[in-house]
Amino acid sequence: TWHLKKIPQIVRERTFSLDSPKFEAKTKLELNSVCGIECQRKLPVPSLSDLKNLLSYETVFENGTRTLTEVNVLGAVLDSAANTTTRRPSRKKRQIYGTDSRFSIYDKRFMTNFPFNTAVKISTGCSGILVSPKHVLTAAHCLHNGKDYVKGSKRLRVGLMKTKSRGNGRKRKGTSDGIPSFQWTRVKSTHIPKGWFKGVSGDIALDYDYAVLELKRPHKRKYMELGISPTIKMMPGSMIHFSGFDNDRSGQLVYRFCSISDESNDLFYQYCDAEPGSTGSGIYLRLKEPNKKKWKRKIIAVYSGHQWVDINGEQQDYNVAVRITPLKYAQICFWIHGNDESCTQG
Repeated sequence: TWHLKKIPQIVRERTFSLDSPKFEAKTKLELNSVCGIECQRKLPVPSLSDLKNLLSYETVFENGTRTLTEVNVLGAVLDSAANTTTRRPSRKKRQIYGTDSRFSIYDKRFMTNFPFNTAVKISTGCSGILVSPKHVLTAAHCLHNGKDYVKGSKRLRVGLMKTKSRGNGRKRKGTSDGIPSFQWTRVKSTHIPKGWFKGVSGDIALDYDYAVLELKRPHKRKYMELGISPTIKMMPGSMIHFSGFDNDRSGQLVYRFCSISDESNDLFYQYCDAEPGSTGSGIYLRLKEPNKKKWKRKIIAVYSGHQWVDINGEQQDYNVAVRITPLKYAQICFWIHGNDESCTQG
């Protein structure tokens, strides 16, 4: 069951103009030397002043201008309890673990309907998910490398899936009904938490690898709501699901599901088969609505991708996702609605 939780408040305090970014960083779809499972367990609990700094955010507009918004955090519960498990199956150093368990979605009845039609392609090479009539959730590293915005993010676009049709509906010989094409929409503005920037965290802080894009025009499609990420124990079979546009299956929407193997307060560690291109996908669960027989899917994490980290002096790899905690729910909800009144419970 989805359990309602009281959400902290993110309150805008001041907004400053900043110099325009250079937009010269290279897009990196695989991150190196980030804080891994053991490192995460040793991290101190951030103080309230830390949170205010980490959750302040930059906004970049389509004309290249940039602002920094400082925030205050009200009602945050600073929980020092470690939230980890210890199940770690052995795996090979690759992004496909054992038999490739991904599914390419060819049938347009699935492709253009919920939940698959909420998956979008980002013009920098990542994936994302629709979270409102005008907003897309994706990974911060698809737009910013920790120091500068990536090339191509100045004229950022989002591709919504549509099925190809020609004229009066006649199908060209040799073409498939199931191959999607994209209807591209310009991005009006981009929000990235300050916690992602290297100058704030000292190194790339994977906990803050998320961003929200505001589209210039509403998309008029069904989108997926945000949910608070439950612990592994509260998930049916510990299973998660996500769809994205993996680079090795060009033009195809790729769906997968798998179980989570380990968790920290802010991250899920899992071995879902995924290739570059699927980073930024929205990870979702299907749970029952409280006091109803109805089931509902909600986004509970953002897929950050395949990561290499140092563990006991050795390089090890895993696939990692950023959990939507109550604080992150409050921030993303604030970005979508522009106020905290719509974000009191999640």
